[in-house]
Amino acid sequence: MNPMKSFRSLASAAVSAALVVSAPLALGTAAPAAAQAQSDLDSAVTALRAISTMRADFVQSDTRGKQVRGVLTLKRPGKIRFQYEKGVPILIVSDGSALTFVDYSVRQVQRWPIKNSPLGALLDPNRDVAKFGRLVPTPSPNVVSIEVRDKRHPEYGVITLVFVRKPGAPGGLELSSWASLDSQNARTVISLSNQQYGVAVADNAFRFNDPRQTGRR
Repeated sequence: MNPMKSFRSLASAAVSAALVVSAPLALGTAAPAAAQAQSDLDSAVTALRAISTMRADFVQSDTRGKQVRGVLTLKRPGKIRFQYEKGVPILIVSDGSALTFVDYSVRQVQRWPIKNSPLGALLDPNRDVAKFGRLVPTPSPNVVSIEVRDKRHPEYGVITLVFVRKPGAPGGLELSSWASLDSQNARTVISLSNQQYGVAVADNAFRFNDPRQTGRR
């Protein structure tokens, strides 16, 4: 497999995940309807909304076992940056209004307005969120897994968020990983480590060097 094609495939899959993890989620319950399930769903939403800023290392894996590493930076509302390791000429960044995919190897920039993105309803607080979250059983009571999909638009794929109960994390739950499954059944997993909350993050962290021109955007 062409390494650059693999990198682009990995990063493209991360775009969908980025739309979820940087979003002010509003999850409804599908099943089960037990009180504990509702409590866990509510706790997951609270945990995500409680993150003002976060920085974490990440490992991104695809179905073929290809892995790339990097650093994730998040700032509410809607700002996120995937800075990949040296040798991977790709950047994914959102400035709060649009998500941008930059491929420096071919000097290509793709930009999606949040309101027009497939999962834009999860990012744009002005839009009605009609998504549904479903609690997924896990082997440990300390792990909470939430599956998020829009049944009206299966082409948007599925995002599964995994949280670990941790007293020091915002809302008592730490986002440890998520998996995205696109409409072609391509699965990408992003695992986080060394999460730091409340760190100082300047807004210029969500800018990028535009390979198509001189100067900085």
